[in-house]
Amino acid sequence: MTCASCAARIEKKLNKVDGVIATVNYSTEKATVEAPPGISTDRLIEVVTQAGYGATMPVPEAVKADEAAELKPRVLWAFALSIPVVAVSMLPVLQFPGWQWVALVLSAVVVLWLGRNFHRAAYVNARHGTTTMDTLVSMGTLTAFAWSVYAMVFGHAGMIGMKHEFSFDLAQQDALGFIYFEAAVTIISFLLLGRYIEARAKSESGAAMRALLEVGAKQASLLVDGEERRVDVKTLRAGDLIVVRPGEKVAADGVVVEGRSAVDASIMTGESLPVEVEPGTDVVGGSVNTTGRLVVRATAVGEQSQLARIARMVEEAQTGKADVQRLADKVSGIFVPVVIAISALTLAGHLLVGHGVTMSLSAAIAVLIIACPCALGLATPSALMVGTGRGAQLGIVIRGPQVLERARRVQTIAFDKTGTITTGQMSVARVDTAESVGRDELLELAAAVESGSEHPIAQAIVASVDQNRPVEDFRNTPGRGVEGRVDGRLVYAGSPAYIAALGHPAVEWPDAPIGSIVEVADESRVLGRIVVADTIKPSAARAIAQLKDLGLHPVLLSGDNERTARAVAAEVGIDEVRAGVTPEGKVDVIKELQADGRQVAMVGDGVNDAAAIAQADLGIAMGTGTDAAIAAGDITLMRHDLVAAVDAVRLSRATLRTIKSNLVWAFGYNTAAVPLAALGMLTPIIAGAAMAFSSVFVVLNSLRLRGFRSIAER
Repeated sequence: MTCASCAARIEKKLNKVDGVIATVNYSTEKATVEAPPGISTDRLIEVVTQAGYGATMPVPEAVKADEAAELKPRVLWAFALSIPVVAVSMLPVLQFPGWQWVALVLSAVVVLWLGRNFHRAAYVNARHGTTTMDTLVSMGTLTAFAWSVYAMVFGHAGMIGMKHEFSFDLAQQDALGFIYFEAAVTIISFLLLGRYIEARAKSESGAAMRALLEVGAKQASLLVDGEERRVDVKTLRAGDLIVVRPGEKVAADGVVVEGRSAVDASIMTGESLPVEVEPGTDVVGGSVNTTGRLVVRATAVGEQSQLARIARMVEEAQTGKADVQRLADKVSGIFVPVVIAISALTLAGHLLVGHGVTMSLSAAIAVLIIACPCALGLATPSALMVGTGRGAQLGIVIRGPQVLERARRVQTIAFDKTGTITTGQMSVARVDTAESVGRDELLELAAAVESGSEHPIAQAIVASVDQNRPVEDFRNTPGRGVEGRVDGRLVYAGSPAYIAALGHPAVEWPDAPIGSIVEVADESRVLGRIVVADTIKPSAARAIAQLKDLGLHPVLLSGDNERTARAVAAEVGIDEVRAGVTPEGKVDVIKELQADGRQVAMVGDGVNDAAAIAQADLGIAMGTGTDAAIAAGDITLMRHDLVAAVDAVRLSRATLRTIKSNLVWAFGYNTAAVPLAALGMLTPIIAGAAMAFSSVFVVLNSLRLRGFRSIAER
């Protein structure tokens, strides 16, 4: 496939088969097909082949050729050879004796070899009675090249010492005295550049799957007859016993059969706090054991694991996401046949009024040349390069032109909580003390006894003080709390239930705060409590307000409980909240919003967000998050500041507006020039100068995007 219209054509052919429902994705080069019994894959592949394309069944972990890497040298060679051709053709001062023959050799390489894919696509389309922009590109460049060769061999354009003099008179000219090499090579070069940029975006579409597979453990400690041995996770079977030490990833979905620990499952579930696990507790593959040794009985491995299910959801969401066709391809269905018809009518009209064959052919060919979209080929890549370059300076990475179209139409923007609205890091959010106990004293006592624990909540308390007091007789009760002597005083810190078990009189605290509560006591009484919570990003509230100003409706999605999620949402100004949602649940919420007719963006950073990011009309990944989320996203924010999400939407809209204005100019230029060409009143110099001016206009218009400013810079 060479453009989005190819995908549409294949999709149309597949859907003509009785009972078949097919979706073809140009970016991922995959078709998702629902077919009734009796329709074999061979039959479906045959349909694709008959449409002029090829298809195979997907092979797991197949290595695809890097189209962008193949195109890059062609783009470089095209420009290296085209620049001297354009220079010597447009500037008489550079036209040395025999310059046109040098231009012929250089142009032959560009048009016939480097531009061969356009000609091949045009041939395939012609065989099946269809046309695309490839058809016009091929016809225009080949006719320009062929007529130039004809004029040099059979006319006087090949005479040594011949020059193209500047003449802007609208008058019929001797066609055999002019050559069109510069028009042909310019078109090929700029369109190859556009294809290269597009290929780079396409090559990343499979990165989400690879990144998801990297999340899981590669090896596991298999427990057999009381002995451990390291094995590849691919060899695990349901029922196997797996030993997971502190700091290791859980190799498979399973249930804890021995040990107690805190497991960080945030990368999978989005839950910001580590989960205390004990015998009988379910754990998911990819989560990280933080403290004690665990023995886990595997319940789901390989393709049955939650990680694999998320990977499949990402692929399904990407494949099901209809790629927006390029504006040029949409218009080409009408524009290309009309131009060809005008060229044919021009030839017939000039012959009927008595002009010679040479003059008539010249006018007909001029129509094809002037209609060939030079500025059109530059319209999208020039704006995209400037826009994405400015975005990179602001920490915003945009995948490709199809992303811009989706960004313009977004109405609702959904946010993951942990790592997106919040920092994903635990910190002391609140300190309540008992009578005659100072805040600093309470924190120092708690930090002293917690310093012996590896639990993230304990580490947050330790980080809240400047200096730690020494602790003696430290003891840890996993999942409950710690104790130790600080300056000769026995101090306890842990869950309210752990402190209550000491038998001290209960303290009536004023309210129930959001976060994890750590109570602190000594041998005689409760000294106070410390609330540890995820920290809201400073820029979150401002970013939400600015997104609302852009007309977007924010929604918060969280794996946390309803109370925590609503408290965070209220603080940043989000009214609609969906709490306690699983990774699958996040995808369902996105689908539900889309079913209401909304165009939805999803902002997230974890593996648990990857499928929802892929399902959304516009996926925005935090660059500080996981590779899976970044790979699934259409836009990646490399800054910690959530205002970057606002800038991403604004920059996408600005870049798309520029692309559209470029396209309007390019098509307008072609449309206005075609009648002059049809009348035989466009010399190659005028055509070349007009084409150059059109390209310069497009470039200058695109360069205006360099002035785009972040809201943070205002």
